[in-house]
This record gives sequence, structure tokens and C-alpha cells, in this order.
Amino acid sequence: MELRQKAHIISNILEQFIGVPKWDGAEDVLECLILTILSQNTTDVSRDKGYAQLRKKYPTWEQVLRARNKSIEEQIRIVGLGKQKAETIKNFLTWLNNEYGELSLEFIHEMDTDEAIQLLCQHKGIGIKTASVTLSFACGRDVFPVDTHIHRIALRLGLIQPNCSAEKAHHELPLIIPEGKSYPFHMNLIYFGRQICNARKPLCDQCPLTEYCLYYNEKIRLY
Repeated sequence: MELRQKAHIISNILEQFIGVPKWDGAEDVLECLILTILSQNTTDVSRDKGYAQLRKKYPTWEQVLRARNKSIEEQIRIVGLGKQKAETIKNFLTWLNNEYGELSLEFIHEMDTDEAIQLLCQHKGIGIKTASVTLSFACGRDVFPVDTHIHRIALRLGLIQPNCSAEKAHHELPLIIPEGKSYPFHMNLIYFGRQICNARKPLCDQCPLTEYCLYYNEKIRLY
């Protein structure tokens, strides 16, 4: 089966199985970026606690910009990799203030998607996933972020090659995702990965995708 057709079928099945997630509307772009930086390699709960603690100590981005890296690191300690993330945040805010004269990323709404991704990814600590999440969630762009769950499921379903890294998947998967479906497909795959197709013990007996799943047909059904 052609991969675009397969992705289209899987997208439809998941929408019938889970529903059709709706984009909540534009968010503050800088806030979304910082939240996404904090979310790297941690849970949503830890991310939210770290962000809340940071904003409690420093209610404005101008205050974060003036803060010492060590202090930022202390506020976000719960998210892990605090030193690295504090440096990423401080360096980005410094660049943004020097380059644009204000701590706002709302100008990204006017930029081409590829140009916006390039602008964000030029900064250490901000990769294609972080840029894609920001543009999808804050701006409603039709981009497809690939997290751990999505990468795992895409491999199991055969939507990407076995040797395809998560970073490479950011370039491969958008080529087969139905137009306009990036956000709902992304959200449904994350839900599906957490609730059904988990890493260690996927609930294949509850899965609506076994007909299209290489993992199931090669490793589970045979036994």
C-alpha cells in the first residue's frame, strides 16, 4: 500500500476511534516556545510546574532576561537538564531583545513556515521538534511535530523506514500526512501512544490498527 494512502486510512481510523482534536487557537508564541523548551525530555506535569515556578519568580520575560542563569536553573530544576535549558532560554531572550528590540515572537505569524523553522532552529537547544511544536500549537501551522510516541508508532506501522531517526522523521512524515490533518493526527497519535501503543506492553488486543501494523503482524500475530 502506498504510504500516503496508508497514512490517510490510519488518520481516519484514529479519528473514529478517538475523535477529531480541535486546535484551541493562537497562543503567545514566545510563551509556547519556552514551554516547549522546558518540555524536552520530561513530563507535561513537570514542565508545567517548572514553568509556573519560573513565572512566579519572574513574572515578565524582561525579568527572566536580567536574571542570572543559575537562578533560572533553580526555578526550573524539576524539569531536568536545568543548566542546559536555562542557558537556552537566556541566550534566546538575549538574541531576541538585541535583534528585535522587544521580547515578543508574534512577528512569526507573518513569516513563511520554513523561514520560521530556520529562524528558531539556528539557536542552540532549539531543534526541529521544538520549532514544529511552537508553530503548530501557537500559530496553527500545518506542521507535524514528531515526539517519542509518534516516532515509535510510525516505526511500528511502517510509515517510516526502520533506520529513520526522529529528526529525519520530521522531514519524512509530513510528505505523507493528509493536508490539513497535521494537528489532529499529531494529537491522536500521542493519545494512542500513551493509552494503547505504549513502548513496553502495547495493548494490541485493543488496537484498531493491527491490520496496518508491521509490529503486530511480524511479532505478535505469529505467536
